[in-house]
Amino acid sequence: MDTFRNMRMFVEVAEAGSFTAAASQLGTTTGYVSRSVSDLESHLRTRLLNRTTRRIALTEAGERYLQRCYAITASVAEAEAEASNAHAKPVGTLRVHAMSSLGQNYVVPAVAAYQERYPAVTVDLTLSQNVPDLLEEGYDVALRVAPGSLPDSAYVSRRLGTFYSILCASTKYLAIHGVPQTVHDLSNHTCLQVAMPVFPADRWHLEDVKGAYEFTLPDGRFKVNVPDAMAVAVVEGMGIGALPTFTVRALLRSGLLKRVLPDYQLQTLNVFAVYASRQYLDAKIKTWVELLRDCTDGALSTE
Repeated sequence: MDTFRNMRMFVEVAEAGSFTAAASQLGTTTGYVSRSVSDLESHLRTRLLNRTTRRIALTEAGERYLQRCYAITASVAEAEAEASNAHAKPVGTLRVHAMSSLGQNYVVPAVAAYQERYPAVTVDLTLSQNVPDLLEEGYDVALRVAPGSLPDSAYVSRRLGTFYSILCASTKYLAIHGVPQTVHDLSNHTCLQVAMPVFPADRWHLEDVKGAYEFTLPDGRFKVNVPDAMAVAVVEGMGIGALPTFTVRALLRSGLLKRVLPDYQLQTLNVFAVYASRQYLDAKIKTWVELLRDCTDGALSTE
């Protein structure tokens, strides 16, 4: 039995004053309405209506139940309106996942811009190097990085932009060890390693206008899995490191770091927004992805 449907039938009968009038308003038959109310009474084991051949009247239990029905149907209508409004107006909590360095240097500034535009949205941002399961872990959007396209999955992915890494060192390191002039010169320097899935830990893929070069890193004294930690190591003069453009931009402008072999850049990577479905997309997810696309220009570069 559909209790809620029968409840609404009962409300219509109580307000219309007869089964026939209620059936006319609902566009159904008098017999169907009468059976629905009878089924509800059987389910409740309570008589809600006293019936005569001329009229119906609410019992005392029916009066109390009618008031409860009003409250329940109003709550349902409110819930339906709220759910429908989620597709039109950004509200609620937006749960976002991103790689640590990307999150600190790209996502957090985007969150500030987003919340200024949509103050009714609370953003819960998680930063880690792990790739989450969106549905299992309850994320609305994950920011992913890949050298090409993402593997096929049931999720939707939208490419937001690209970035690359560059070689950097501190002025202190370069003053002591000299400035490399060629890729071959890197063999005589301490080269720091970032151990991440999207960056090979044992080699640098370098590109310039003439082509691509692969430099195999010598066994290093320091390895880390977060670019921001690598940036600290480079600033401290521990060696030459490959750092994403969005991580190193402020350090270059401040003069704490210098670009090494400035004609070269490392492998270009794509940034994607990944979410569960295109159908009935929640407004907060739609507007968040759109803002990320809009603010990508310049946010991932060194300029």
